Amino acid sequence: MKPKVTMIAWNQNDNYVVTAVNNHLLKVWNSSTGQLLHDLVGHADEVFVLETHPFDCRIMLSAGHDGNIFIWDITKGTKTKHYFNMIEGQGHGAVFDCKFSPDGQHFACTDSHGHLLIFGFGCSRPYEKIPDQMFFHTDYRPLIRDSNNYVLDEQTQQAPHLMPPPFLVDVDGNPHPTKYQRLVPGRENCADEHLIPQLGYVATSDGEVVEQVIGQQTVDQEEPGLEPSILDGMIRQLQLEQDQRTAADQESAPSGPQNGEGTPRRG
Repeated sequence: MKPKVTMIAWNQNDNYVVTAVNNHLLKVWNSSTGQLLHDLVGHADEVFVLETHPFDCRIMLSAGHDGNIFIWDITKGTKTKHYFNMIEGQGHGAVFDCKFSPDGQHFACTDSHGHLLIFGFGCSRPYEKIPDQMFFHTDYRPLIRDSNNYVLDEQTQQAPHLMPPPFLVDVDGNPHPTKYQRLVPGRENCADEHLIPQLGYVATSDGEVVEQVIGQQTVDQEEPGLEPSILDGMIRQLQLEQDQRTAADQESAPSGPQNGEGTPRRG
C-alpha cells in the first residue's frame, strides 16, 4: 500500500508536527530538523482528526473512523488516555470531529450516528437539563431558489435567515416541552403560547405519514383585527438594528489614506 497522509497538525508551540498516515500510524516529527521521533500505534482505521491542546505543548488528540479517541504525550510518544466509541446494538461509531475547550479541561466529539460526546473533569449535572435527542424542526427541510437565484425555504418561501427561531424536536420530529424551547437563542423570553409549534402530517422518504412540526403557531396576519406575530416582530427589529449598525459603521469608516496614495479600500 502506498502511504498517504490523511491529516497533519502542529503542536501548541510548533516544535513538533504530527501526521496521520493511511496505514493507521501517527508519526511525530521534529519541525526544525524533519527527524522522525515517534510512531504512535493504536488506531485501526484512517484518522482524520488531529487536535492540539490549547496550552499544553505535550498533548495531542487523535480520533478516526475506527471509533477510537486517543490522548497522546507526543514528547514521549506514549498513550495517555483512550476511549472507544461503542454504540450498543450498532457497533462502533466513527468519530468525525473533536475540539478542545479554551481552558483545556474538556473536549467534545461528534460521531457518525449523530451523537455529541463531551469529555472532561467535574460532574455532568449541567448537561442533564437537556434532552437526549435534539434537532431543529427545520433541519433537512428542502430548499429552493427564486428567480434571482437566492435560496428560500421551500415550505415557507422565506429566506432561511429571516425565518423565526426553529423549534427543538426529537429524532421523530416530536416537539420538546416549552422549557426546552427557551434554550433556542431568540426564544429565551417568549411566553408559553408562542412556544407551542404548529403540527401537521408529513410523508417520510419511505412513504410513512408522521406528525411533525411544520411551522410557527402564530396569528394569521392577513386577517383584519388580529395582532401580528411577536416573534416575527422581534426578528424584524433585530434585522433593523443590524442594518442600522452596518450603516453607522460604513459612515464612520475612514475614506482612505491621508496622503492620497495607496490602494483602494476594500468593501
